[in-house]
Amino acid sequence: MVQRKRYLDKLIKARDKQIIKVVTGVRRCGKSTLLQQFQAYLRQQGVEDKQIISLNFERLENEPLLEYHALYEHIRQRLVPGQMTYIFLDEIQAVPDFQKAVDSLFVLEHTDLYITGSNAHMLSGDLATLLSGRYMEIQMLPLSFGEYLELTGGDSRDVWNRYFVNGAFPYTARIEEEEVRRDYLQGIYHTVLLKDIVERKRIQDVSLLESVVRFLFDNVGNIVSSKKIADSLTSFGRKTTSATVENYIHALEEAFILYRAGRYDIKGKQYLKSLEKYYLVDQGLRSLVSGRKGQDIGHILENIVYLELRRRGYQVSVGKVGSQEIDFVAEKEDERVYYQVSASILDPHTYQREIAPLKAVNDHYPKYIVTLDEVPMGEEGIRQINAIEFLLHGVSRT
Repeated sequence: MVQRKRYLDKLIKARDKQIIKVVTGVRRCGKSTLLQQFQAYLRQQGVEDKQIISLNFERLENEPLLEYHALYEHIRQRLVPGQMTYIFLDEIQAVPDFQKAVDSLFVLEHTDLYITGSNAHMLSGDLATLLSGRYMEIQMLPLSFGEYLELTGGDSRDVWNRYFVNGAFPYTARIEEEEVRRDYLQGIYHTVLLKDIVERKRIQDVSLLESVVRFLFDNVGNIVSSKKIADSLTSFGRKTTSATVENYIHALEEAFILYRAGRYDIKGKQYLKSLEKYYLVDQGLRSLVSGRKGQDIGHILENIVYLELRRRGYQVSVGKVGSQEIDFVAEKEDERVYYQVSASILDPHTYQREIAPLKAVNDHYPKYIVTLDEVPMGEEGIRQINAIEFLLHGVSRT
């Protein structure tokens, strides 16, 4: 079991603070394991078992607690008088009106609440209104390459090949048999699609939803729009509208399958309102849906770098410099970093194509080209960095 240190540290820093800790992320990305690791930390710090109440609502024995009054009363009776009680509610979205129970527990003395959910919808509507200003969200992703390497061991180059193809869901790293791994990913995909999207959104045309998913998976890293997707599907006999496609995309985002990267006009210093890019939560799912033949290595690498930047706390957008494009503008507080991502820039034409947009940006912020090349290249303060080194060690400011 690899320790999810980045997320665990956030929980440790927020311990005993009067704020609800909400961990969100796609199913099977490690949220339950994170809660277990934090509970182990609490015990190491002297917290007694009676002070920890942990409920996973995917477990059958907790089915009687899917009614929020019953849930509240069950927990209230187990609170330890005069001592902090740590309450963990895993996959809380399974409880209708759960926010009422959570709010009532929050106002009690000596309670520290931690909840997880696999759908962003849980942080909208009633919950956002009821708990406004009283919760912090920790967005969790599948394993980083560093975590994957720590879990599997071995040579980083060999491990990279598996990570690149099989994806980063924690359990897939332990599955050697390709058929078993594929079945496991298939189970995640169908659960998210059918339970978190079709059932909740009451989608009638599941086949159309799958067509939208396949289009987006095939076009990772390409600029797309709802209209473009609708027109493309219609031309292939799947008549639909841009409004329907947009609803499906929003549902995929809520289920943490897709992440939207908006476009930022660097010279105009404003965000643009159309033509986004989308990135997937896990490469293994793309291999499952789209197959492995003919995969664009550059776009897969781009997807991996995008997710890593999000893990590191950056807001990530696509940069526009006149008619040119920079893959990522990564911002955090007063920090900004520009990234181009390419499988290789050894070809002179590719090198010029990738470096030109960075040279067109006339500011003092760092600029990098992330590639699979081992040979360092660059000019005018623009540095090339190997992808594996970037994923394991980041970038130095020297």
